[in-house]
Amino acid sequence: MTSTDKTTIVSAPGKVLLTGGYLVLDPAFSGLVVATNARFYTLIRPGQHPTTTGPYKIVVRSPQFNNSTWTYWIAFQDNTIDFSSSKEDNSRNTFVELALNYAFAMLARLVSADTLNHTLESGLEIVIAGNNDFYSQRKELETRGLELNTESLKQIPLFASTHTTLSKVHKTGLGSSAALITSLIAAIFIHFDASKLQQDDISNTQFLHNVAQFVHCLAQGKVGSGFDVSSAVWGSHTYRRFSPEVLQSAMHQDAIQDIPALLKIVTPKETAWDNVVVPFKLAPRLHLMLADIDAGSHTPTLVSNVLKWRKTKPEEANGLWSRLGESNDRVVELLKELDQVAKSQSEAYDRSIQKASAVVACEWAALMNQTITNEDTTLELLVKIYNEFLTVRQYLREMSKLSEVPVEPEEQTRLLDACMTVPGVLMAGVPGAGGFDAIFCIVLSDESRKRVEGVWSGFQEMSVGPLLCQESVEGGLVVELGYGHGDGKTLSEQTPTVQRLLQL
Repeated sequence: MTSTDKTTIVSAPGKVLLTGGYLVLDPAFSGLVVATNARFYTLIRPGQHPTTTGPYKIVVRSPQFNNSTWTYWIAFQDNTIDFSSSKEDNSRNTFVELALNYAFAMLARLVSADTLNHTLESGLEIVIAGNNDFYSQRKELETRGLELNTESLKQIPLFASTHTTLSKVHKTGLGSSAALITSLIAAIFIHFDASKLQQDDISNTQFLHNVAQFVHCLAQGKVGSGFDVSSAVWGSHTYRRFSPEVLQSAMHQDAIQDIPALLKIVTPKETAWDNVVVPFKLAPRLHLMLADIDAGSHTPTLVSNVLKWRKTKPEEANGLWSRLGESNDRVVELLKELDQVAKSQSEAYDRSIQKASAVVACEWAALMNQTITNEDTTLELLVKIYNEFLTVRQYLREMSKLSEVPVEPEEQTRLLDACMTVPGVLMAGVPGAGGFDAIFCIVLSDESRKRVEGVWSGFQEMSVGPLLCQESVEGGLVVELGYGHGDGKTLSEQTPTVQRLLQL
């Protein structure tokens, strides 16, 4: 394949943190992060600006936004780069700019000058797009005269316009910046043959993870917990964060001046990245539901206020965090046990799920008395998960009260309690840092899903909008097109998503 027809598409999933909000900032605790099938895509293909000497023109477009084209120029000399942005751009895109600058600075040290110059001989066009679920679709539905429900959302075309600029868009909390950075970083390294995603050798994926974590932290101006980038790379898992000290020495803009030192930090074999990732998936017939609420919270403010409370009242906070951490861990272990039972007792499991889906969760314990022994295991686990997650919510409300931060606000409590009155609802909670902007439910059937959506549409205190996404079955990073994935196929033979991306 020549540089004139080489196209790469890489995707990364969004996320929802089911347990571990706030605690995941501390390496002593873990969180359960579930990847969604709402994904961010980066497409890289040759540009329309041939040159034999450089500098090379890179045009980045995000077609879902107004005023969303950014132009960069890059030149290489003696393992270093000269990187600049166009003075004509209306506004800077810090995340994209940092990703490109650092990725190409590393590439200058990792691949030959011939490879760089050959791949860039026509410049590059980069298209970045996210599934509709990353952004509120309320305005699009209003424009189309449609109601706020899943059937209406299914009528909106893929990668629909947000009718606004990137800085003003209403996000739904799925981790768009982390998924964007991860897909962009991976696409660049893969496009230049500097990395591959291989199941038998995860060192390449670990490298991409480390680079994405660094760029995301630098763009945000702090070393965060990293669970969102981790999910974008690895998919659903339990996560224990890396020590912040791993990246602290590189958290300044001058890091671009010492790429060898930065490469040493992000190379897996060279540094002690001590994050812990244990794969996870929901048991069969457990369905994740997510909703966007039109009363958003400012997550950094919530987090800083909770951490301030923990600092000023450490004994009070640490005791609660320990109890909450133990309950979080029990929820995860019980969910894993349920998945094992589904594998070892599949028929009994299916019967139990079918029965439980028709009954409100608070009555499942009574249902056990009507079952034969080998079905008790599934129902017993469902009851334990239900009760343990109620305990988690109790601790979150206690944290809300003690810290005076709305982790599970009273309005959310009433909405979640209403969801739990629907037969077949196992869990209902506020994801991540909590607040007013989102909720999740885990339900046992399509009928339960429909009834929960009915609760959402009828809720009067807040406007609750469903999202279409569910748990990702694809995992984390995926090469949609490139090095044998989709190559050689005609446009009509590609997946609908790839077809749409190629036409943007």
